[in-house]
Amino acid sequence: MAIEGAKLDVNGIVGQLMSIEQRPIAALNKKEGNYQAKISAYGNISGALSSFQNSVQELTNLEKLKTLKTTSSDPTIFTASSSGKAAKGSHTLSVNSLAQAQKLAVAGQASDNNNIGTGTPTKLTFDFGSIAGGNLNEASGKYTDTTFTTSGQGVKTVTIDSSNNSLQGIRDAINSAKMGVTATIINDGSDKPAILTLSSNNTGVNNSIKISVAGDPDLTALLAHDPAGVQNLTQSVTAQNASFTVDGVNINKSSNTVSDVIPDVTLNLLDTTDTPVSLAITSDNGSLTTLVQNFAKGYNDLNKTVQDLSSYNATTKQGAILQGDSTVRLLQSQMREVLNTPIKDTGGAYTNLAQIGVTIQKDGTMAVDTAKLNTAIEKNPTDVASLFATLGRPSDPLLTFSTAGSNTKAGSYPVRITQVATQGSFAGCEDYDSLIIKRGKNDELDVTIDGVNAAITLSEGEYTVAGLAAEVQSKINGDNTLAKAGVSVSVSHDQFGYIITSNSFGSKSSVDISGEGLRNIFGEAPVVTQGTDVAGTINGAAASGSGKTLTSTEGAALGLKVTVGGGNAGERGKVNYSQGYAQNLNTLLTAMLAKDGPLQSRQNGINTSIKDITSHRETLQQRLPLQEARYRKQYSTLETTLSNMSKTSSYLSQQLSSLPRPY
Repeated sequence: MAIEGAKLDVNGIVGQLMSIEQRPIAALNKKEGNYQAKISAYGNISGALSSFQNSVQELTNLEKLKTLKTTSSDPTIFTASSSGKAAKGSHTLSVNSLAQAQKLAVAGQASDNNNIGTGTPTKLTFDFGSIAGGNLNEASGKYTDTTFTTSGQGVKTVTIDSSNNSLQGIRDAINSAKMGVTATIINDGSDKPAILTLSSNNTGVNNSIKISVAGDPDLTALLAHDPAGVQNLTQSVTAQNASFTVDGVNINKSSNTVSDVIPDVTLNLLDTTDTPVSLAITSDNGSLTTLVQNFAKGYNDLNKTVQDLSSYNATTKQGAILQGDSTVRLLQSQMREVLNTPIKDTGGAYTNLAQIGVTIQKDGTMAVDTAKLNTAIEKNPTDVASLFATLGRPSDPLLTFSTAGSNTKAGSYPVRITQVATQGSFAGCEDYDSLIIKRGKNDELDVTIDGVNAAITLSEGEYTVAGLAAEVQSKINGDNTLAKAGVSVSVSHDQFGYIITSNSFGSKSSVDISGEGLRNIFGEAPVVTQGTDVAGTINGAAASGSGKTLTSTEGAALGLKVTVGGGNAGERGKVNYSQGYAQNLNTLLTAMLAKDGPLQSRQNGINTSIKDITSHRETLQQRLPLQEARYRKQYSTLETTLSNMSKTSSYLSQQLSSLPRPY
């Protein structure tokens, strides 16, 4: 303590004492900095985990892994694509004609916005079907002596009134109805230049257009068009199927995009041929190889991030911020456990990654022997894919693995079917070989399909057996209420009579008919059959059936779903269900990155500690001014006391000096 006379260096003393008082705050700041560094490190690990998960998820889709390459020898003639289920091989194609849509033209008008007719509400009814027999006059664009047979797609209607009875209004009404017809207006430069054209949105001979008009006579004279009767429109393009051959087999299709000729292969026909064009379906090794290489790179990037943040540097003798961290050790041990555990019940040739050339090196990195991997993929791509993705392999070809639940365990599960799924139907036998439908007498049917009710009206006329079946199917499937509900039917006729069958399967599949036209079509005693759900067991335990899908409800197979496409009741083999490395890693990574996962929980704990530090620091900082004031008061008082003592000392010294000295 420095004393000059009676004065103290109070500022200096207090400053030094306050420096000591601030040491706990500095320690808290250092501790907080360490915590912040750990949160940043956990953030880096979370980012690396997310990046790795992206490459992992690319390997969880089995169909994506079993990629095939389709090669056309002339892509100007056709292109092709395939799923992983397609069979490898080669084919030859010859294209004779391409499918095209019918186009019709309305008689020209002086203007596209002039009103046509009086505005009386008029219903336009569009039906689609095929034109057969007779001849087409190329000059007039009209048919003679033809028949029109509805294709059963369902009729579509639109109403024209005083608000839209111009060509523009008719065009917009048709297009807004989205009925499968596109209307446009063109100008041909004549004295009546405005021409409304109608084009079917679908190609093929079964998509020719018939238009019935009920209402204003001017609109009827302009728009009514029956290929087998009065034709007020002219045909500019004839509906046509695609005609081609595959391996010498003649094929006709309504579309140029064909996916039901070569199983699991989609053909896109582009032009006709003079000479055959070849199609090759081969394994796409490069795609799967790239995915596996990306998987290894993602793992190595993650491994480097974790090592950088948790290792010890022997040179600097310093550990990284997360050295010895229990959460990091948990992550590393769980990933090693996943990668070191063989995959069971794949039903394939491989059970571990080393068998396909993927190995973990001594330094912890993952290496890929590309040559060995490609050999494995070429030999059996499905077996390679099963090492990564979730896979269900039924031994019965009529069983299809649908999906599995989060609790489904890998295993081999026997399936036994006690009842196959069936469709609901309504059947009966009419009294005549052909039927006459009369308006207001027997043209109405109340139908309930899969629990959805609708009222339909059959078109008046005399029908053949096949024609009436097509008419009933068309009207039912064309009803908006039924279509919105996603229900539809198939109508056929055999030696026992007509039968309407719901296109769905299961206990919800049903057909019920009533109304004026019932007896004419189905006779006096129609037979109603309710659909049934599939029933059976999976792994020996009762399973839940819904339509064609059988779902395990207990045990190790819990959540396993199998679609039963047909066949008989009885033992139906086994489903080998396996969860590959990518699937298991994805599950682990999802858990690690979850809001309640270990990484987030650790960060939440650190953030709580940081909040405690902030609160403690604020308390200390609030105390500092008070402590400084106390120090200043104490040392100011001491300075005063010392000053007084100095004065007293001086006084005593003076008094003593004035005393007589002894001799």
